[in-house]
Amino acid sequence: METSLYLADSYARTCPARVLAVTDGKFVTLDASIFSPRGGGLVSDTGTLTRKSDGAAFPVLYVVKKDGIVSHEVGKEGLAAGDEVACEIDWGRRHRLMRSHTAGHILSAIMFRKSGILITGNSIDVDKSRFDFSMENFDKGAFQSLIDEANAAIALNLDVSVSHLAREEALKMPGMVKLAGALPPEVKELRIVKIGDVDEQADGGVHVKNTSEIGKIVFLSAENKGKSNRRVYFKLEP
Repeated sequence: METSLYLADSYARTCPARVLAVTDGKFVTLDASIFSPRGGGLVSDTGTLTRKSDGAAFPVLYVVKKDGIVSHEVGKEGLAAGDEVACEIDWGRRHRLMRSHTAGHILSAIMFRKSGILITGNSIDVDKSRFDFSMENFDKGAFQSLIDEANAAIALNLDVSVSHLAREEALKMPGMVKLAGALPPEVKELRIVKIGDVDEQADGGVHVKNTSEIGKIVFLSAENKGKSNRRVYFKLEP
């Protein structure tokens, strides 16, 4: 079985691994991986698998987790079961995703706390991110005030911690019931991400250690996706 090392250390950039299987020549499963797969609105890592026997490099284009197995799509064929490889993520991309992900948690928490807004969909990416939510009367100025408050929280240099909690206990906590209930019944222990006193929820993604790494959230645009369905885009600076 593959070990997802990114869950324990979002800052690990490399790791050794052994190829367990290759499907259709380019979908690779490993016994250990630092690559974060696409999920929860967060895009996947990219990077490289380098075969130790001959130094051949295989670019990792996309990573996805299905039925508990992480699959790495590589850009060319050639890897085989048993190959020893060195995994290396694109660190610049990863760190920006970590920053964007933590910023998204903070903004969504403040949106709910201040205006009762629940996020119905999201996409966290390198250059810009988006939130979908329900709101009958969208006011750009009011939304900017929520972003301003999120930026004020970010500026407090809040620590971000990861812990684990039994599913039964998580189900009792306000704000985590929906997330915990959506997980398969076999998941008995949840990974909990806490950002200062701003946000705490079950989450399987990568985050920064402190909000001082994030920068500033900048509002980009808003769209009307239906009667009361809104979509907003934002990015980070720098």
